[in-house]
Amino acid sequence: MIPQFKGLNETEQKLLTDAIPMITVLVAGADGNIDSEEKEWANKVMEIRGYKHPVELDGYYTIAGANFASRLDQLINELPQDTNARNKMISDELAQLNNIFPKMDPTYAAHFYESFTTFAEHVAKASGGFLRFGAVSRDEAKYVDLPMVNKVEMPEEDEEA
Repeated sequence: MIPQFKGLNETEQKLLTDAIPMITVLVAGADGNIDSEEKEWANKVMEIRGYKHPVELDGYYTIAGANFASRLDQLINELPQDTNARNKMISDELAQLNNIFPKMDPTYAAHFYESFTTFAEHVAKASGGFLRFGAVSRDEAKYVDLPMVNKVEMPEEDEEA
């Protein structure tokens, strides 16, 4: 078990591991269409984060990235095809992070929150705009800040370091 998961049960650990593919489906599918550019970009960002991430997330991206592509495809196939139903289901699931983050070391929780929101932003910018990159659609913008998840601030002592 990685240190970030200390004190969390198996269900909570699974949600943290599944959060990235769920965020991908939520944001990429917000407009009703999960296109190949969004999936490819999410895979690429996940790969990059496997070796370039805050030290506080060491181990997490190894675990979350190990089956990211297959888990993403599995979620796309298993979740409702109706955009509103799918987004509600994912939003409800991600909202459970609000019960998990307080159980975690505050620094870890803040890094997870930041990592999840920046990942959502990367996915949102994967298609659209100039050369299909850089613009966030109105539908994606509703989810890119993960409004169902309460913001987790970095503890003050870590901000000063």
